[in-house]
Formats: sequence, structure tokens, C-alpha cells
Amino acid sequence: MASESREQLRDFLRSRRARLSPADVGMVAGGRRRTPGLRREEVAVLAGVGVSWYTWLEQGRDITVSAEVLDAVGTALRLSEPEREHLYLLAGLNPPRPRAGRTTAVTQELRQLIDAWSPRPAILHDRYWNVLAVNDSTRAVFGYDETDHNCLITFFTNARYRDAQIHWASIAPDVVASFRADVAHFPEDPGFTRVIDDLSSVSPEFAELWARHDVAAHAQAVKAAHHPEVGDLVFDKTTMVVADHPDWRLELFNPRPGTETAERVDRLMRIRLAPPA
Repeated sequence: MASESREQLRDFLRSRRARLSPADVGMVAGGRRRTPGLRREEVAVLAGVGVSWYTWLEQGRDITVSAEVLDAVGTALRLSEPEREHLYLLAGLNPPRPRAGRTTAVTQELRQLIDAWSPRPAILHDRYWNVLAVNDSTRAVFGYDETDHNCLITFFTNARYRDAQIHWASIAPDVVASFRADVAHFPEDPGFTRVIDDLSSVSPEFAELWARHDVAAHAQAVKAAHHPEVGDLVFDKTTMVVADHPDWRLELFNPRPGTETAERVDRLMRIRLAPPA
């Protein structure tokens, strides 16, 4: 741990300790205190660690620190998610993945962004690839409808979506490999097991690809589709992480220049929005 990080760790832990009183954590005050907040001994008791060890941690000494102990200290100090991540970084460890149970409500601002991306397609999904929001262009271009609740399941089971993908067979292994990479970040999460089991039961193709154990990272990609009304469409796909929900991903599809995709998508959306004759 670098000296600057040690100093920041010391100041951070002291400040978090100072803002708590014994009453805040269900402890008896036990006499007068020269300084506000919890004592180091009290934090150590709450975290289930030795007093000397916690003192050394707060002093920024070069000691072995585990994720489990940092979690215990974070709980003792009532740290928020951002504060917990900050503690990990100061201690020289990779921050943990977001805890389950966070709100799945999509904010109005995020929905407005997705809608404003139209006539270009946009999809927002969670860690399981469950669809959280799509815009009208996604429905028109890729064939998403009200029955499409998971991007991976749609990829393998939505006949209209599959037929539209020009290179479906060649990109299917990469799609499954990317999903496996996401699963590895949450090894104890049963939500992934449900998706895998449900899809394996209806798609032998997915089951075969899943059994390969291939892994691939999310990356910039080209998505080519054929629409029966306007012809071939080619998009550059960019995947972005949502800042306050790091296990959410926003996929934005931008028409590739020189392919007439932008003009064709505009024409398609005009057709869909035109009033019936």
C-alpha cells in the first residue's frame, strides 16, 4: 500500500468512526469521551477483529487485509455502498460487485435517454440480461415485443429476431461466452441459474454452446440485420455501464456510415408511425 493511500485510509476510517456514537450501534457509552465518535476498541468489537489489528489498519500499516474483514469493518462503521467501495480501493483490493436487492426501477431520465436515441435502437438490461427498457426503434428493427423479457432468451428463441440476424450462427458462440463472463462475477447468484436452466430446456443450441465453457469480454461490435420492409441494416453496437447501477448495461446501436442504414431506419420508423389509411 502506497504511503498516500495509507494516509487517506487513516483519515477516512477516523472520519467514519467519528461520526458514529455508541448509541448509533447499540452500545453503552461508558463514561466521558475526549473525542466524538466510537473508540477503536468498539469498532474492533463490532467488526469481530482484534483491537491491535484494527489499530494497525487505521494507521495504514502494511498488514494483510482480506475482503471478509473489510466487509466486517464496513458493516461496523455503517458504510454506504460508495464508501464501502472507497475502503476497498484505499486498502488495495478490488471493490466487490454490487450487492443484490438494489432497486430495479429505471429512472425517468434514463428512459428519456433511451427514447431520445430513437430512431436508433437502444436496449437497457440488468446483470441477468433481463430487459429493463427498450425504445420503439428496437421493437421495429429487431422485432422485440412484450413477450421478450431477456436478451439472451430472445436471441435463441424469438424466431423473428433470429431470422433477421444475418450472422446469427457465427455470433451465437460469442454471445454465450459473454454471458458466461458475466455469470463468473456472481457465482452464488441463483438468478443466473434460472436463466441458464430455462434456456437450456428449450434450446439445444444454447445448451451445446454453454457446455463449451468459452468466455469472452463485452466489446464494441458490428450488428447486421435484414428487415423485410427496408432491407439490410448494419449498426455499430456500443455497450455502456450505468454509473449508479454498475451491473446494468445500456446497448446503443448507431447506423454504420456508408451503409444507408440511417436512411432505411428513418423510413421504417415513418412507416410504423404513419396513421392507418
